[in-house]
Amino acid sequence: MSRLAIQSVVRIAGLVFVGLFAGFLTGILVLELSLRQFSSTVYAQLQQVALVGLPLLASVLLFPALIATAALVLMELKTRDRGFWLVAGALALLLAALITTLVVNVPINLAEAGWNVSNPPGDWADIRDRWQVGHAVRTFAAFLAFGALSVAAARQPIRRRSLQPAPA
Repeated sequence: MSRLAIQSVVRIAGLVFVGLFAGFLTGILVLELSLRQFSSTVYAQLQQVALVGLPLLASVLLFPALIATAALVLMELKTRDRGFWLVAGALALLLAALITTLVVNVPINLAEAGWNVSNPPGDWADIRDRWQVGHAVRTFAAFLAFGALSVAAARQPIRRRSLQPAPA
């Protein structure tokens, strides 16, 4: 497989995983904003249910997105053209999403996992609000990363295999 073919596969993988991650985060954001009209017990119960499988899904999407995007940065390092800077920016945004997750969302998730769903803490709404702000930040970062990767991919010329037989 040629270097160009490998780069194309990595670019597609990055777009797919970053796009899926951004879409996943958007779905969670819509759900979270819908929950604002419900009581503390409904919120606490839903959070505990969500914490069963959603962190794994987030990891399954984010880490391949980071790996593919970092690989693209390395592959395009010599060019330093606009495409390179778009991909590097996408990587920085994904890292910002990861750092926000680790600093804001994960500690709150760990606390919420231990809540009594019948009697959440008195400051549950403040905790929810902090989590939602962190989540909005990482969702926005993921969408910007997807946009940057999409623009970088669109800038790449389409190379088609020649229909002519190879010389003997």
